[in-house]
Amino acid sequence: MIVPEYWSEAKERVVVNGSARTLKRFGWSDVSEAEALANAKERVAEAAARARAGEQVRTMDHKVAYNGAEGLPIREQIVSRHGDSVITRNSYGALCLNTPDTVFADVDVEEPRALGLSWIYFLAIAAVGVFYSQELGTWWVLAVAALIGLVASNALAVLTLKLFGAFRKDPYEAARARIEQYAQDNPDWLMRLYRTPKGYRVLVMHETFDPTEEPAYEFLKKLGSDPLYVTMCRNQKCFRARVSPKPWRVGMEHIRPRPGVWPINPARMPAREDWVRRYNDKSQRFASCRYEATLGSGRTDRKCETVRRVHDKHCKVDQQLALA
Repeated sequence: MIVPEYWSEAKERVVVNGSARTLKRFGWSDVSEAEALANAKERVAEAAARARAGEQVRTMDHKVAYNGAEGLPIREQIVSRHGDSVITRNSYGALCLNTPDTVFADVDVEEPRALGLSWIYFLAIAAVGVFYSQELGTWWVLAVAALIGLVASNALAVLTLKLFGAFRKDPYEAARARIEQYAQDNPDWLMRLYRTPKGYRVLVMHETFDPTEEPAYEFLKKLGSDPLYVTMCRNQKCFRARVSPKPWRVGMEHIRPRPGVWPINPARMPAREDWVRRYNDKSQRFASCRYEATLGSGRTDRKCETVRRVHDKHCKVDQQLALA
């Protein structure tokens, strides 16, 4: 199960060593709310039995949607279904395509950052100011040094990174070269390469994979996918790709009301729907990724092609739009 349609919550009060507390557990189902409630009651009864037996149990499920979920399905609102793949709205408001066996691999690129280097320059200039203030017996030298550090440290950091960058391989080129090398080493594969705001995305087209088994794990690891994503693919038994912009990249705040973990109180739905309307309006002018190339000579798997169509349509991969 990737993303259940129905959710419910059950409670049970327990007394352990003279202390009473209320346990809460969510239940889920793709069939009905009644089945979700039955699942919730079963889970809370099991937790209560463990508590009465002396085991330490938490009072409620951690309210997390995807990252870090502990044995729970993905708790996100289902926006649309496409066969056994679903598009959900994640906890900050973007749409994500979840598929049980079509592999997505995002490869983020770490760009050099000036902030840490700026602090080093600032502290070095300030240290010089401290030294000469003590030597000359006046505080104004330190004040002048601090002012120079505030004005010049960032510019020095940016200049240093530019000079350093002239002698190192472009990180985007290095990431793409790693992906292309994998394609050369595995010519029977077929992959589509996309550019994302922070790197690349690879969609495997020749075959479906089980996210809990080793071949998928090894592929994601060799390409350099985020280790947390790789872990969650196994835990949640699916692959996943964001198919709409991150809100802050289009001038929006995180989804309202917060947190955006599903399900929410029905009384809060109007505020959520208002946010979604504003988000959809601003998102029209942006793409989530851009198609770059097809790598390999394998034959296209029919199911992968179905997922590809859904992905490309939502991401606007062939439109000349800013990436977000």
